[in-house]
Amino acid sequence: MKFSELLYNQLYTWFEYNKRVLPWRETDDPYKIWVSEIILQQTRVEQGLPYFMRFVDRFPTLLSLAQAKEDEVLRYWQGLGYYSRARNMYKAAQQLVSHGYATFAHTFDEIRALPGIGDYTAGAISAFAYNQPYPALDGNVYRVLARLTDCEIPFDTSAGKRHFHQVANEILDRNNPRLFDSALMEFGALYCVPSSPDCVNCPLQTWCQAYAHNTVNLLPVRKPRPKIRDRYFNYTIYLTPDRQTLIHQRQEKDIWHHLWEFPLVETDADTFQRQSSGVVFTHILSHQRLHARFTLQPVTTLPDIPQTKVVHISDIDDFALSRLTLKAMEYFEL
Repeated sequence: MKFSELLYNQLYTWFEYNKRVLPWRETDDPYKIWVSEIILQQTRVEQGLPYFMRFVDRFPTLLSLAQAKEDEVLRYWQGLGYYSRARNMYKAAQQLVSHGYATFAHTFDEIRALPGIGDYTAGAISAFAYNQPYPALDGNVYRVLARLTDCEIPFDTSAGKRHFHQVANEILDRNNPRLFDSALMEFGALYCVPSSPDCVNCPLQTWCQAYAHNTVNLLPVRKPRPKIRDRYFNYTIYLTPDRQTLIHQRQEKDIWHHLWEFPLVETDADTFQRQSSGVVFTHILSHQRLHARFTLQPVTTLPDIPQTKVVHISDIDDFALSRLTLKAMEYFEL
């Protein structure tokens, strides 16, 4: 599939009048573009924007991130989830600084080699920061391309990613990849939306094979979702009269690695259901459904539990906490 100059003009005209003003679009600083791309991997723009502003205010440069403590980086990431993204960023910053980079890596291959960066992110940074001719494929772009070409290949498979990357590479405007990638991503985010897009008035309707074949709402195709695993967590919030409590840091290679939480005992479903005290939250992760019971336990003195740390409840914000832990603290007004 080839994009004509007319189609480019239609897309760019739409973008000019409809694009959102976003801080990472107003800069060619590769470091800030990198931060934005990592945040937006699993986060909507509206949700990610305040986190981006907070993060780059505290860590405005590659060097400031590399010189920080991991706990602080995780704390500024708190609420975004998928904490491996923040850990990989921290690792990549240290790696770049140790190799003498002052701002960021300069080429696609250098960027692609960094921890936590795949083809999409490397292409996006290369295009947005350096205007290099690489396509940027996020979920919105996959949807637009699947509809334009009426393609039923699941986009979240290896074969699908290869196919859509080839399509995107063929239609890329090599004279202005930064503009093309930005416009196509924004078009998918704001106009070619998942459900009931306004196809009748679509500026790209003439070129859309899915519109011609009445398959718009069937695309894009995803691979079957894996079965969700249920887990049962029992947390105890010990609290003394002077508001001391216990927390521990998760060390095992599991969810929320290196984050802090209240003392935990994981049980099976039957044991969990036989208990009646506390408040229960259900917390959904990508492949897990967590059933978490929090029990507030007033005590005169804190119990001696291995691998826990005594903190005052007012100082707990100094630690990177899981979103589930924050939810429980809000419930108990701690």
